[in-house]
Order: sequence, then structure tokens, then C-alpha cells
Amino acid sequence: MAENPFFSPSTLPYKLPNFAEIREEHYLPAFERGMTDHLREVEAIAGDPGPATFANTVEALERSGQILKRTATVFMSIASSDATDGIREIETEILPKLTKHGDAIHLNRALYERIKQVATEDPEEAWLLEKYRVDFVRAGADLSEADQERLKELNEELTKVATTFSQNLLRASTGSALVVEDVKELDGLSESAIKAIEKDGKYVLPLLNFTNQPALAELTDRQTRRKLYELSVNRAPENFDLAVRLATLRAERAALLGYPTHAAYSVADQTAKTTDAVEEMLGKLVGPAVANARREAELLSEQAGFPIEAWDWSFYAEKVRKARYDFDGSELRPYFELDRVLRDGVFHAAGELYGITFADRDDLAGYHPDVRVFEVFNADGSQLGLFVFDPYARPTKRGGAWMNNLVDQSHLFGELPVVMNNLNVTKPAEGPTLLTFDEVNTAFHEFGHALHGLFSDVRFPRVSGTEVPRDFVEYPSQVNEMWATWPSVLANFARHHETGEPVPAELLEKMKAAEKFNQGFATVEYLAAALLDWAWHKLAPGETVEDAEAFEAAALERAGIAFDLVRTRYRTNYFAHIFSSGTGGYSAGYYSYIWSEVLDAESVEWFKENDGLKRGNGDHFRSALLSVGGSMDVMAAFRNFRGRDPRIEPLLERRGLLT
Repeated sequence: MAENPFFSPSTLPYKLPNFAEIREEHYLPAFERGMTDHLREVEAIAGDPGPATFANTVEALERSGQILKRTATVFMSIASSDATDGIREIETEILPKLTKHGDAIHLNRALYERIKQVATEDPEEAWLLEKYRVDFVRAGADLSEADQERLKELNEELTKVATTFSQNLLRASTGSALVVEDVKELDGLSESAIKAIEKDGKYVLPLLNFTNQPALAELTDRQTRRKLYELSVNRAPENFDLAVRLATLRAERAALLGYPTHAAYSVADQTAKTTDAVEEMLGKLVGPAVANARREAELLSEQAGFPIEAWDWSFYAEKVRKARYDFDGSELRPYFELDRVLRDGVFHAAGELYGITFADRDDLAGYHPDVRVFEVFNADGSQLGLFVFDPYARPTKRGGAWMNNLVDQSHLFGELPVVMNNLNVTKPAEGPTLLTFDEVNTAFHEFGHALHGLFSDVRFPRVSGTEVPRDFVEYPSQVNEMWATWPSVLANFARHHETGEPVPAELLEKMKAAEKFNQGFATVEYLAAALLDWAWHKLAPGETVEDAEAFEAAALERAGIAFDLVRTRYRTNYFAHIFSSGTGGYSAGYYSYIWSEVLDAESVEWFKENDGLKRGNGDHFRSALLSVGGSMDVMAAFRNFRGRDPRIEPLLERRGLLT
């Protein structure tokens, strides 16, 4: 296929993939050629008769595999954002092959020996060299041949099982949807929300990625709430057995690599370093969070006039919020129109803080008509990169919100970044897209990841942008959330979509006053998921689980986080963060969000102490932390920014957990 668009770099600005030319039949040939070429390049590096140097070994590896990288980057993005049946078939076929390909490189003894011989005095090169050495060791380079063969088998099976888990879950988001024939059962939902889910005379409410569906806060019919909730927690039941298989395979793999558990393996190259450090931090939060949630439950039952159930929590939380703070979150929606939030909120805050500007690039197409492309410029007018924005939910898109790179910044290739944000906002049947405040906050959060990618200023792709430890990667995005409620930013974007009137000051004051309400629920829901993840990945090698649901219940009880009224944010059967990637993802890493929030809370405190939204503050955050990506120790970068090590107290205060 000489015309295959993956065989040569894109000629579009910033090397944006030419989605208009890419068809499904291009992927498999491009993957096959990409893997063949990459292995040939790697063999040439490993077999080089000259002395091993940084340039002819590590840098050469950085330059290798370009066709494969282009193909995989686009394919993985499409598999998450617009996975047709054809894409899912390719995914099932290609992911095990990619796993084998990775093993063929990391278990190449000649290549590994060559990496060990490299020496360099350059700090950035030395850091990258150590990254490569650790990557190879953690991938099994030091194992015997027999153990390497078993490792390959484990990796391949993990990939296959995780792919099935992920595809089951994608199907379940629509297959387990709440289907309603009588519109009266949807009382409480807005007229536009009801129109958006009407299909062939019925109303189909698909499941979002987590336990607590947003509609539970609005539906007045208690039986409808119960049906929606039970569909949510019981979706994709076939995934329970797959989760057991994944956890036991990971435990065996960890033991093979010299670790007592997968959790120990997972945190060893993170900022946490040890399982004890993670458990100590989570342990400090459980007691105060559960006590807070129980107090909240009493208030909600008092408001309801009967002992509430889990499916009642969100509905009565909104009633208590309104009664106690005279605040109804739905009152804000008319002031949060999507395009205005993006341009006059997200982009405006970034402009004020960093001096960057944005220009529509309607001449550049995405992979779907809803995708928009923006060019980003530095304060001096120089080019910074492209920002690709895909806001809407669809049946072919996985749940949640995320950022990924389509092109990594690196001086090695002279490439500027192309970064992408995906949200899952319901597209209205007609009229403007009005957001909840949670969706506004998510837009700011994901753009924090985008800034981390856009501001990258490093030499090598391996350490570009968000290529940092998993328990650090959420930190810059969480910091960016603070600007969603910064007064001058809110005043700029929170305007009524019809009248243009600013959101009333008293409504904002009520929102701020209500911020800490329901934090017990939010913290318990999150901690339960983090501790459930931890329990699955502290299985000892050979340990068996007969009943996944019983294991889940016992794990939460043991951790002191079991509370029937506040279920874990993700149950085992739909915990995509930890089970949709065989050897990677957030397995034994869901703690990362709260770990990163410790750094975030410290940083928000620093910004407030230094007058907030000022160019000098943004320039300091950009230069000390965002621009360095993973090219140095990230905690050293944090200290360069903050001036000291982080403390947990700002986080406890934020979540209302200080006694």
C-alpha cells in the first residue's frame, strides 16, 4: 500500500495526522511494516560493532520506530474516541502483536548489554539513560531465558484479557442503558436532556463510566433512580471473572520480576516508591472521610423523612444543598455554555497566566465532525503547538475524560506538540450545549494536562510532556482546576447563554459556601476505589479468588471504608482505570489522584499567597515544572517550584477532614 498515509510523516501543520486520508484498512499494513522496520532498526543498534555511546544506542533508540509510533498513536486515540466495530476487530488482533513486539525489544540481551555499557556526563542524557535501564529491567531484561519465555506468555494473555474487559465495558455503556417508555418516569430531567436521549419513541439513558450516574441528582421518581443505579453497579457482570484473571496473572508476573505483589512492582518507579508510603497516606484519610460521610447521611435521611438508600444520596444531597445554602447547581447551567467556557474560561485563564493565545484552525480536520483544532501561540507570537478538542459523548467513545498527545514535543526531531482533550458531554438535540459545574471543572482539569504537553521543552520524546510518574501526572491538571472558580475568570465566561448577563454574585457565593458539603461522600467514594484497586493488586502469587464480588466486599470491609450508602466510585466489573490495560494503566495506581492532590493543594496555596492569576506566577510554574516534563526528578521539580517538600494539611483542610 504505497499510498498508506502512515508510511511517511504527515505534511500537515505540526504533523497533525491527516485524518481525512486515514481509513481502517490502513492500520494493519502500517502496524506490520512499522513493527518490521522497528525490529530491523533495533537489531542494527544492538549489533553495532563500535563502542556503545549515548548517540549510537540511546539516541538511536529514540529515533527508531517512527512508522510504528505514528500508527499506534493515531490508532489508540481512535480506539478510545471513535471505536467502530472495525476498529475493535483490529484492536483485538493487533494488541497481542504489539505486546510481543515490545517484549522482542526489551528482552533483547545484546541491546540491553549495550545500554549498560553507555556512559555520559550530560545530566539530561544521564537521566534518560537511567530511564531506559529501568524500563528494560522492569520489562524482564535480567531474567533467565526460561523466565523470559513465561513472561512473554503472561504479557500476551494479560493483553488479550484486558482488551476483552475494555470492549465488554464499552458495549455495556449502551447495552445496559436505562430504557424508559413513559417520559413521566424521567421527571426532573431538563427538557433538552430528555430530547437528547429520545430514540424511536423511547428514552435511552446510557451509563457513564462511574457508579453514581449524574441523572440520580435530578430524577424525582425513586424507582427510576433505583433502576438506573442498579443498572450502573451491575453492568458487564462477565468482567468479574476477567478481573480475577488479570489480578492473578499480574501477581505471577510481579513475582517473576522479583516483587512480592503487583502493587509493589507498580509503585517502585513512582514518586511513592513503596507500598507502605501509599498505605500510610490512604490510612490517614479513611477515618475522617467515613465519619464525615456518616454525618452527611444523617442529614440526608432527615431531609428525606426516611432512611435513604444509595440511589437516593445525590437527589437528597441537592435538596440539602438547596435548603442549607440556598444553592441549586442546576441554576448555574444556563451560564455555562460550552464554547464560552472553552474560549472565555479555559483559554482566557491560560492567556492571563502564561500569555498564550489561540486561533481556530478550521482548515485542519479531526477524525470526527465534532472535533475542533486550535493553533496555540506563545506571548511573543511564536508557535507553541496545536490543541485538538473532542467534547461530546457517543456510543463509539469510552467513558470519562482524558488527554493524549498526537505528536510529542522534542528537540531531537524538531517537533512541536499536538495535544488532545476528550470530554463526554451529552450533545443536545438542538440549541446550545450547557454544562454542569462538574463538566466545567473537568474541562479545566483536562486542559491542565494539555498545558503540561504544550509547554514541554525537552530534548527527547521519552520524557516529553506528561511522560512522568503516574502518581505525578494528575498534579498539574488538578492545579488548573483552581481557575474555574477564580473570580476574574468566572466573570469572563459565566454569562447567561441567552441574555449575556453575568452569573449573579450571590449565586456564586452560595456555590462557594456549599463547596465542602458532600465532601465526605466524594472522599469515601474515591478512597473506596483506590483501596479496592490496592486489594486486587496485593494478591500474593498463587492466591486464588473464587468469588470476585465477595472479595470486593471483604476488601472494603477490611480497609474500614465499607459503607452501603456510598459505594466505590468504580466497582470491579467497570473499573476501566485498572483493568482495561494488561500490564499498564492505573493498576495499583488509582491512589495517584489523591497523592497528586497533596501537591495540588500545596500549589494552590502558593498561587493564592502570591496574588494568583499573574504572568509571573504562570511563568514560574511553567519554567520550573511544566516545561521539564519527565527530564528530571519530578519531586525536585516540585521543590524548585514550591520551595519545599509538600505537606498533607492543605489537602485535609480543602476536603473538610481536619478535626
